Amino acid sequence: NNIYCIYKKNILIVNPLQILNAMKNQISDAISLIQVYSELCMNLDKLIADILKGNRRALAKAITIIESKNETHIEQAEYLMNNILKYSGKSIRIGITGVPGAGKSTFIEAFGKFLTNKGFKVAVLAVDPSSQISGGSILGDKTRMEELSRDENAFIRPSPSGDSLGGVASKTRESMLLCEAAGYEIIIIETVGVGQSEITVASMVDIFTLIQIPNAGDELQGIKRGVMELADIILINKADGENIKKAELAKSQLKNAVHILKPKTENWNVWVNTCSALKEIGIKEYWEKICEFKDIMTKTGEFRLKRKKQSVDWMWSVVMEDLKKSFMTNKNVAAILNQVQESVFEGKISPNSASRRLIEAFKKWS
Repeated sequence: NNIYCIYKKNILIVNPLQILNAMKNQISDAISLIQVYSELCMNLDKLIADILKGNRRALAKAITIIESKNETHIEQAEYLMNNILKYSGKSIRIGITGVPGAGKSTFIEAFGKFLTNKGFKVAVLAVDPSSQISGGSILGDKTRMEELSRDENAFIRPSPSGDSLGGVASKTRESMLLCEAAGYEIIIIETVGVGQSEITVASMVDIFTLIQIPNAGDELQGIKRGVMELADIILINKADGENIKKAELAKSQLKNAVHILKPKTENWNVWVNTCSALKEIGIKEYWEKICEFKDIMTKTGEFRLKRKKQSVDWMWSVVMEDLKKSFMTNKNVAAILNQVQESVFEGKISPNSASRRLIEAFKKWS
C-alpha cells in the first residue's frame, strides 16, 4: 500500500516498495525518488492554486486527472480532492434531466446566459451517452452550447457516461467540487435522459428539474414513478408558436399528476410551468423559483441536512466501486472466473451458484 510522508512541508504519496528497491542500490536513489514525489506534489499545489484563481485551463486539467483510470492519476486525484474540499460547497447545484429531444442543452444555454448576464459564474457538467465502440461522448453538448462556451464566466465540461449507471459520469461529484473551488456559484448537471436508473443525479444536487415536451402524452405519462417523484420543478419546454396550447394542456395534466404522487417534503410543492428556451421565455421565473426553493430549504434546515446525507451516499458509492475493483483484481477470483463464466454460458450452473462460488473464492483472500 502507499504511505503518506512529509518532505519539505509537502504531503507525499509514496510507494514503500519503490523506496526499498531504490535503497537496495544506493541511498541516493531513494532520496531522488522522494524528490520526484516532492516535485509532483508541488506541481499539484500549483494546479490547486490556479484552480482557486478560477483558471479554466487548470480546472479542465484537474477534471481530466480525476476522470483518469491511470494509477498515478488516481493518487493525484485523491491529493487534489483532499486539498480542495474545504473550498467547495458554496454553490447551488442544479440537476436537469428530460427525455432526448426535450431541448435540455438549448434550455441550459439560455439559462446559463441569463445567469452570466446577472454576474454569476456558471459551470455545466454535461454527461453524454458513451459510444460502445470508442467509449467517447456521442452528442457533444459543448458544440450545442456554442454561445455559452465562449462566455468567460461559464465553464462547460462534457464527459462520457461510460459504464456508470444513473445518467451521470462516474466522477461527476468530484468535478462538481472542483468547479465550486474554482469559484463557480451555479453548477448545472445535465444528464443523459430519463429512465429508472437516471435518478442518481438527484442524490448529488440541491434541486432537481425535469424538462418535458408539450406532446409527451396524456396525464398517465406524468404519473410514472421514479423521476417524477424526485422532481422539485417540472418545465414544459418548447412552449412557443403552435405548441403554446399543447404546453398549457400538458402543464394542467402534469399538475394533476403531481398531486397524486407522494411529496418529497412538506415544505415544497412541485412547481410546474411552461417555458421556451428558444424564445428565452420562462427563464427568469425558473431562476426565481430556484432562489425561493433554496431560501425555504435553508430556513427549515433541509438544505444542509440533504448535503450531509449526499456525502454519506457518495461514500457508499465509492465503497461499492472499490469493492468491485478489488473483486475483479483478486487472484483467487481471476483463477476461476473464465471457467465459471463459461459454465454459466453453457447452462451448466445457475448464475446464483456461480455468484456464490466467486464470492467464496474472494473470501479466501487474505
